[in-house]
Amino acid sequence: MYYVTGKVVKGDGYGKKLGFPTVNLDIRCPSEIKIGVYAGTAEFDGKKYNAGIVIGPSSKVEAHLIGFSGDLYGIEISLEIKKFLREYKKFDTEEELKEQIKKDLQVCKEVA
Repeated sequence: MYYVTGKVVKGDGYGKKLGFPTVNLDIRCPSEIKIGVYAGTAEFDGKKYNAGIVIGPSSKVEAHLIGFSGDLYGIEISLEIKKFLREYKKFDTEEELKEQIKKDLQVCKEVA
């Protein structure tokens, strides 16, 4: 298990475009955390949400908070990275990516 904390910054909006908005953190993950998709939790202002967490190329950190909607820009969020789900990969179509995200988030709902 790993913990990372960072301030929410503006991303490229791709997750929102796909229907899965994410928070992007202004940090780079420690090198011992490999690139990939994880299940975990996000915590801010005393609230905790299950989350799908992506450690992307260049150690970029973003997370989809399950059951949350709203604006978190400038807020500090702590992520608890609990379970490795799969390697980071590019998909041939947006539809394939959306289907995989749905599967990933189903697992994330069960990891508390």
